[in-house]
Amino acid sequence: MIRHIISGLLLGMAHGMTVPATADDSKITKGYYTMDAMGCMILRECTDDVKQVKSIQDISDNYTEYSFDSVSDEFNSMVSSLDKIGVNVFLGDVKYFPPGHRGVYHTVGNNFFLNKAFMHRPSVLMSVMRHEGWHAAQDCMAGTIDNSLIAIILPEESVPPLWRAMTEKTYPPVAVPWEAEATWAGKTEGMTMKALAACASGKIWEVYPPTPLTRKYLVDEGFIDK
Repeated sequence: MIRHIISGLLLGMAHGMTVPATADDSKITKGYYTMDAMGCMILRECTDDVKQVKSIQDISDNYTEYSFDSVSDEFNSMVSSLDKIGVNVFLGDVKYFPPGHRGVYHTVGNNFFLNKAFMHRPSVLMSVMRHEGWHAAQDCMAGTIDNSLIAIILPEESVPPLWRAMTEKTYPPVAVPWEAEATWAGKTEGMTMKALAACASGKIWEVYPPTPLTRKYLVDEGFIDK
């Protein structure tokens, strides 16, 4: 496990050093489209056009020319489980995201944020929801979401080589074990939905037996018996 404050980030060059226009955005010192702007949103200090999502209807209302019927059941199931866990989902204005960032989960605030510029396509919406939702499940796997730790859910060797190789090209080595399975989950229908349901039911360690290192940590911290 590692201390993982913000997961799912792709490094990008900051651009558009726009002077923040709203009162709460005055906390942003390096302009929009930067890590600084995203940090302000994550900490819930910048809330302009950052709306909580409680069902697929909240997504559909923002993109009336698109249909989300094909993903509504999976999406709503995930949001329901996240709500039970204590994780909120937000649709945020593009100005709070550095280039290339479609979503982010914050293990301290236990929220994740979707970039409004990309969520009009159901396939992209679900890929990001599944990926960031998997990080929430990893948070749950590490004993409780009320800390800044995450743990891999599956044995590393179970991740298909395709997703592992893709992740190794995108993320630093230290993040690969966590991001590889999240990338896999992001492209696999129902995978994250199942993990979140297990977390919400309090049975995540029954559904997904912890890996040896995670089990040792959970036992040492009193989360599970030997």
